[in-house]
Amino acid sequence: MTAAHSAAAPLTETGALLSVRDLRVVFQRRGEPPTVAVDGVSFDVAPGQVVGLVGESGCGKSVTSMAVMRLLPDRGVRVGGSVVMDGVDLLTLSDDEMRRRRGRDLSMVFQDPLTSLNPVIPIGLQVTEVLRRHRGMNKEAARKAAAELLERVGIPDPRRRLDSYPHQLSGGMRQRALIAIALACRPRLLIADEPTTALDVTIQAQILELLKELVRETGAALIMITHDLGVVAGLCETVNVLYGGRIVERAQRHRLFTTPRHPYTHGLLRSIPRLDAPPGEELPAIRGSVVDNLPWADNCAFAPRCPRAVERCVGVSPEEETTGGRLLRCHNPVPASAD
Repeated sequence: MTAAHSAAAPLTETGALLSVRDLRVVFQRRGEPPTVAVDGVSFDVAPGQVVGLVGESGCGKSVTSMAVMRLLPDRGVRVGGSVVMDGVDLLTLSDDEMRRRRGRDLSMVFQDPLTSLNPVIPIGLQVTEVLRRHRGMNKEAARKAAAELLERVGIPDPRRRLDSYPHQLSGGMRQRALIAIALACRPRLLIADEPTTALDVTIQAQILELLKELVRETGAALIMITHDLGVVAGLCETVNVLYGGRIVERAQRHRLFTTPRHPYTHGLLRSIPRLDAPPGEELPAIRGSVVDNLPWADNCAFAPRCPRAVERCVGVSPEEETTGGRLLRCHNPVPASAD
């Protein structure tokens, strides 16, 4: 991180750039019971740190990121808790104040570049719009900076690509263009929501290496949202495992992979194909689906799918316990045989 950035970036009392506390998101449709998508999520992100949010689709990962960015609709949604950055709770800012911070202080790389990019506007104009709005550049300077950004993220012949439309780019190039837009104003916090979805493994590796390099160069904090534990293994330092809108386990990457304690984390890791597995061995799977859960208020949400469920998992909500740098929310965790 540059000296200028450091001086302009006061941290929270915990030393974090971003501090999320008891974040809660409830969707309410007329005539239907409320749906709790995020239920008391708390985590910190320090400058230069890569933090992962992991879980199946429907666990609350993307909704958490959209709440942090203040991109959820106003109608039919209730957001509670606090999201503190630079000593300011982002949830209390006006729409205009938050709009000024997006792109400048925090940015997001969305999951699907084909739908996130405007299909009828050239890539160059979509990049220069950010530069002109937040950095006050004129048209010529913004176009030059946009070409440099496209080159930085690995897009070949960047000056010509400025005039290309999204449909004229490959999936990997569209994702790189989204990253270029997100980085245009050198934000101190970058949120990447499954940025390698639908990309082949070669392009996935290139995108992940690009994100790692950008974090090293700029000192920015990165929140990586993914269901792919392979991505987590190669990128994240601290991993938050979400289920039913709550963090059920948090640990440093190596500890989490070596000794997963929550049955859900254990199940996710066991369901990854292994090259050293015997031929024909059946791949273990977590039974049921993410909709087969119970309310956290009086239960463990994972109980209907959990192979280690005990009687008190239904009727008693597990308390959050933190020991040795690991957060765990479980009545009957997997034994820490190698912890």
